[in-house]
Amino acid sequence: MGLKIAIPKETAANEKRVAASPETVKKLTAAGFTVIVQQGAGDNSNFLDGDYKTAGATLAKTKADAIKTADIVLCVQTLSDSDLSSLKKDCMVIGLFNPYQSQAVIESCASKNVTAMAMELIPRISRAQSMDVLSSQANLSGYKA
Repeated sequence: MGLKIAIPKETAANEKRVAASPETVKKLTAAGFTVIVQQGAGDNSNFLDGDYKTAGATLAKTKADAIKTADIVLCVQTLSDSDLSSLKKDCMVIGLFNPYQSQAVIESCASKNVTAMAMELIPRISRAQSMDVLSSQANLSGYKA
């Protein structure tokens, strides 16, 4: 069995995004990863739980159930302190962290030996543009307008 990747439901006010689409989950499971998606994680992005299940994900009832055994947690917004305390030691969290204003979050990750990858710190250069969350979101809002 491969690494476990968790996709929790975002809880920040007005957050409509989810860290992975069913299509992404399909690619991850095909690569040998076990993907656990919290029920309702894609609701605000119009992705149904059934779509994730069809893509190969296992559904978890709560965020704690989704993340407690995960090796990697993919999120859009920073996890809460209680969520961070639920993570297993040596877990990796990939998402937006706002690291310069979130000293407590960074210290919490360090105390649990959790690797935090702040996606907003990826350089805004042409070669990294496909991974640059700031450029991609600005691009999407331009299309939406």
